[in-house]
Amino acid sequence: MKKTRPISVREALDGLQFLEQRTPTTPAEESERAFAKLSDYRDGAIFIGHYAGNSAWERHSRGDEVVFVLEGETTLFLLADGRESPNRLREGEFMVVHKNVWHRFETSAGVKVMSITPQPTDHSVEQPRDA
Repeated sequence: MKKTRPISVREALDGLQFLEQRTPTTPAEESERAFAKLSDYRDGAIFIGHYAGNSAWERHSRGDEVVFVLEGETTLFLLADGRESPNRLREGEFMVVHKNVWHRFETSAGVKVMSITPQPTDHSVEQPRDA
C-alpha cells in the first residue's frame, strides 16, 4: 500500500515564485519556479501555479481537467468550432475542461491556481485549427 500524507497547499504556494509576465512562448526554465506538482493523481497530477499573463493553448487527450482558482482571477478560454469562449474565474471558483477541448488562460493581475490535470498535455502557441 502506498503511503499517503497531508499536503499543505498554502506551504506549497508560499514556495512559488510569482511569474509576472507569462507568455505562450515563456521558456520552461523561466516558469518552472512558478509552478509545482503537489501529487500524482490517476493518469496525471495535481499542480499549482502563481502567475500573470497568457498561456499557450493546451488540451488533454486522456481525460477532463479541473481548474480551481485559489486567489485572484483569470479568464479561461475554451475553443470549439474555431470560436473562443471566455469564462471568467474568480477566487473560489472552478471549472471542468472536458477531454480534448483546447483551452488557454489570460490573467491580467495575477492568479494562484490549482489544477487536476491528466497527461499527456498537447500545447500550441497558435490557435489550433482542429477544435
